[in-house]
Amino acid sequence: MKEVKKAVRQRVVKKREKAGKNGERNMLKIEGLLARLLDVALVFAGAAIASHMRFNDMSQRTFYDVFIALSVAFTLALFPAFGIYESWRGRSKIGLAGHIALAWLLVQFSGVMVLFSLHHIDIISRLWFVYWTGSTGAMLIVSRLMTHAVLGQVRSAGMNLHKVAVVGCGAHCSAVIRRGVAAPASGFRVVAAFNVAPQGGSLNAKVPTFDDRAAFHRYIRSQDIHELWLALPLSEERVILEFVEEFRDELVNVRFMPDLHSLALFDSGTIELIGMPAINLVASPLSATALRQKDVFDRLFAAAALIGLSPLLIAIAIAVKLSSRGPVLFRQKRKSTDGRIFTIYKFRSMRTHAEAPGVVTQAKRGDPRITRVGAFLRRTSLDELPQFFNVLRGDMSVVGPRPHAIEHDDQYQKLVSGYIHRYRVKPGITGWAQVNGYRGETDRIEKMEGRIACDLYYLGNWSFALDMRIIAATVVKGLVHRNAY
Repeated sequence: MKEVKKAVRQRVVKKREKAGKNGERNMLKIEGLLARLLDVALVFAGAAIASHMRFNDMSQRTFYDVFIALSVAFTLALFPAFGIYESWRGRSKIGLAGHIALAWLLVQFSGVMVLFSLHHIDIISRLWFVYWTGSTGAMLIVSRLMTHAVLGQVRSAGMNLHKVAVVGCGAHCSAVIRRGVAAPASGFRVVAAFNVAPQGGSLNAKVPTFDDRAAFHRYIRSQDIHELWLALPLSEERVILEFVEEFRDELVNVRFMPDLHSLALFDSGTIELIGMPAINLVASPLSATALRQKDVFDRLFAAAALIGLSPLLIAIAIAVKLSSRGPVLFRQKRKSTDGRIFTIYKFRSMRTHAEAPGVVTQAKRGDPRITRVGAFLRRTSLDELPQFFNVLRGDMSVVGPRPHAIEHDDQYQKLVSGYIHRYRVKPGITGWAQVNGYRGETDRIEKMEGRIACDLYYLGNWSFALDMRIIAATVVKGLVHRNAY
């Protein structure tokens, strides 16, 4: 009799799950369709605004319509690849804004490349194109942020929430519960917890806490719990498998939230290796997708910078050549990702001189080797502009830890903890350390330690928004600094 009841209950559960999954899929399809239609409408609206700003006419010329339609097609093709139409419940909205900005720039770049290949690029007004790119990009970002702000208010009012039950023990589990309770706008509400080790102390939770597993299972099923979070240490493999097996065939998302802070160098991520999942403990904190997006942005930004700054680059090259004997560009070996050696380019700022093999003498304030033109270039960081060629070649990034001379790498790697990890991403033209004042000579070990601390912070907290913040800070306050000489 018990087996019959159990079988009936399982059939009922499966029917509910199937209906729930179908309903959820249909809702996601509708939301995705509406989001795509809104994006298409904003692309056309941005073009109309640009036409009004440039030509005082909202209507489009024939070939402009073709260009706009081309960008719409690229938008519908590329935005899904950047995860823009996925659910961002509980995820960073600043990160979403960065994804949209990067995807839209790539859309426009792709459209420009098509026009260039068709030899019609000169037909489009460059000012109109800038207006269109800026206004549409702003509207795409603002519309998404407004949508999520409204959703946040709705969720804070207790609607559109996914109920969560947390399983765990100790401080890590308590922290997960506190964060879930304190952030209802994320779309999750922690409603229950199960303490797997009550003898070790309570969870200090503001939600009902169970220590009877059967009662906890019944609560999850009776209260329509959407999420089960396993906030457990890696040693609790048996408990993890038991809960996964218990809810494997039910409409409950089971997520493992291990406490890796004591083991991992950076915030850990899961990747796939040889067809199997792996958790990063000491590895690059940026995922393969993030690295690809960063590389696309770097090359677009570098190309635009070199084109836009070409008159300035020519003027500086002439000034350097006239200031003293020697080549216009200074070349030196540096390390890129994973210790790969590359040649970095700078405008030469010193008189040509010879140094002993294996020795690199840092520039000091009032260094007699620096020319007058070189002093100005170093003070304003204009000597770094040729490194955009390094970015185009893939050796460097626009933003990242600054590369040091190889001799200094060998020296400081033995003295500063964590020094080597700065080479887990490409070195940058500018970085978090530079906009926080760590520039120029490192005549004391404390200066290098401060620089490395900034580099490790950047690696552990990377986002596209942080890169934009660093670029803006470099332009606003980073060009001139008292430590640059």
